[in-house]
Amino acid sequence: MSAMQPGAMPKPNEEGKSAFRSVLPDDPSVTVRPMFGNVAAFCNGNMFAGLFGDDLFVRLGDDERARLLKKGGRVFEPMPGRAMKDYVTVPGKWTKDLDGTRQWVAHSLTAVRVLPPKKSAGKK
Repeated sequence: MSAMQPGAMPKPNEEGKSAFRSVLPDDPSVTVRPMFGNVAAFCNGNMFAGLFGDDLFVRLGDDERARLLKKGGRVFEPMPGRAMKDYVTVPGKWTKDLDGTRQWVAHSLTAVRVLPPKKSAGKK
């Protein structure tokens, strides 16, 4: 997990950002935008994957999330004790197995695609 100093948000390096973009599906419904100095992928306004420092996290349904946790993933906690529901980190050095990582990201996109579109906070 990325080490975090009080008041500091871990940041991915350029290699990590490039690898992240390379594992995203080539799908017109997928958008990428910055999130607190990191980067995340969205479908219909719902976040499905992102970087938090060197860690890659994905949003999965219960069965897939349990499977990834058994493989060494961790519940995603951007702050200690503040777990994000449905999100889990991809175990190990995810950049060393981009094909395997693409599969988890694809599972995540599938899980999020069925959610209702999120309206942006600025459009009321």
